[in-house]
Amino acid sequence: MKKRLLFLAALLLSVMGVFAQGNGVGGITEATNMVTSYFDPGTKLIYAIGAVVGLIGGVKVYSKFSSGDPDTSKTAASWFGACIFLIVAATILRSFFL
Repeated sequence: MKKRLLFLAALLLSVMGVFAQGNGVGGITEATNMVTSYFDPGTKLIYAIGAVVGLIGGVKVYSKFSSGDPDTSKTAASWFGACIFLIVAATILRSFFL
């Protein structure tokens, strides 16, 4: 009787494992499609943020240059570097994941 019960339990567990594996590939494919659909709007958003940062940086550098501040080049380089980083990061992430 114990052998029969053990056999039925093993059979039940193996059958449940087969049914549990039904939609794994479909779920992964759907998740991949959902994640890749966010890259186009995300890339455009990062480009827009880079444009705003560039405009703000340009105004700050111009105001420092107009007032005669000696570290204008350092400020210009930091704002320009931030804009370049945003653009390059968005492009690399898009090309890496798509």
